[in-house]
Amino acid sequence: MGCNKEFCKDYLELKAEEASCYDLFRIFYSCELEKKKFLDAPEGTDKIRGIQRRWIVFVSVSMQRFLLSVRKPMNIIGSKVELLLNYPSCNGGLLKLFFNIILGEVIRPDMKSENFMSMIGQLDWRVDLDKTKNVGDNYNGPSLAIMAAKLSYENEAFTKKVITHNWQMDFIKFYSFWNAYQEVYTTQAIMFQDKVEDSNLVVVAFRGTIPYNADHWITDVDLSWYELEGVGKLHAGFMKALGLQKNKGWPKEIDESPDQKLFAYYQLRKELKMILSKNEKAKFILTGHSLGGALAVLFAAILTMHEEEWLLDRLEGVYTFGQPRVGDPQFGNFMKDKFNKYDVKYYRHVYSNDMVPRLPYDDTTFFKHFGSCLYYNSFYNGKVVEEEPNKNYFSVLWFFPMLLIAVYEFIRGFILPWTKGSHYREDWFQTMFRMVGLVIPGLSAHTTMDYVNLTRLGSILHLPKSAHQDQDQDRHKDD
Repeated sequence: MGCNKEFCKDYLELKAEEASCYDLFRIFYSCELEKKKFLDAPEGTDKIRGIQRRWIVFVSVSMQRFLLSVRKPMNIIGSKVELLLNYPSCNGGLLKLFFNIILGEVIRPDMKSENFMSMIGQLDWRVDLDKTKNVGDNYNGPSLAIMAAKLSYENEAFTKKVITHNWQMDFIKFYSFWNAYQEVYTTQAIMFQDKVEDSNLVVVAFRGTIPYNADHWITDVDLSWYELEGVGKLHAGFMKALGLQKNKGWPKEIDESPDQKLFAYYQLRKELKMILSKNEKAKFILTGHSLGGALAVLFAAILTMHEEEWLLDRLEGVYTFGQPRVGDPQFGNFMKDKFNKYDVKYYRHVYSNDMVPRLPYDDTTFFKHFGSCLYYNSFYNGKVVEEEPNKNYFSVLWFFPMLLIAVYEFIRGFILPWTKGSHYREDWFQTMFRMVGLVIPGLSAHTTMDYVNLTRLGSILHLPKSAHQDQDQDRHKDD
């Protein structure tokens, strides 16, 4: 395919499924890569000039090839493990499960029931909000946002129960959105508000990367992008997940008749307008963990492209946790200008050696974070930085420091319950996943567990003035 020039100024698409082992080696020396089946770009352009950029493409395509090769077993094993993890809770605990097995009365978990928890939920079983913070508190934003982002991984019945019963808030809707390029429902989101009448806050949370979904991980490591006029280069996979229209890009309006598929951006935009129009004082926030964080940022970006000023004035902030990179430096400057114009606060949280915020690779041209980073180390001590340490995950120099931190995180799991309380207890499954971090440092650091902890145990960080009220002051001095 390539791209329709009417919506896309330039593009680069990597098609790992088309790459052979020989193609991987040709990345380093071929002068006509754009003519290869695994790389789609306008003819006569060299998008990957230089050995460093070719190495980046090699790593991206190689990882995608590996993930494609294990996609089916990864999904089967992951879904089976997720199902098995729910047997104890569905049978009244481990002891009751043991007797049910003997008696032949085992209750099989129902994946759509209000008691079924996703693998993310099993890795962090906490569902209650932090009782030390109220919804009206100035510092409640990150705490509520990460819990909403974590909840977005669950099924509709579970989500509704937690929002209405545990949080005493108003559940609005659970969404599953269509991806026109993959032709499947890939994007999940939830929407709720703090109360039924005269609400002050509406929350939209996007589901992130499912641990055993190879396609989600492929999207995270993919370098494909489309360049939009006046905006910059944006990650192709994230745009497709949000509702990019085939051969049309981002038209301001689409056919939304009842027989049409629902696309994330357009449906959420429509429903936010309806809900917020009922209360002129209400604001809304966007949040997400991992891939969900990227979708939250991109949703705000398309609102600015479409000049949705009324909605942007109601957007209180964008809260992301372990978010991958979304666009290039031009896109970053575009977003800083727009967030500054509409006074939108952008809170990008990164925990320790979490690998996903360090993807896709940052070579200052393809993908780069923008705005300030709220970085927390393994002691949950936070600081505001321009970029997280070791900005690119694949670094030989950082491997041993990351490994030592992974060892500490494993040991810390046994210490925290004694020093901070039972809410920080890590069970056997969480402990096993910490052990995975000893093999792949930074993977176990990506779960919601540590992000929930940093909002509860970490120091309170404030964005510098330049990060939300005057984010790009220096660039406007010459205007």
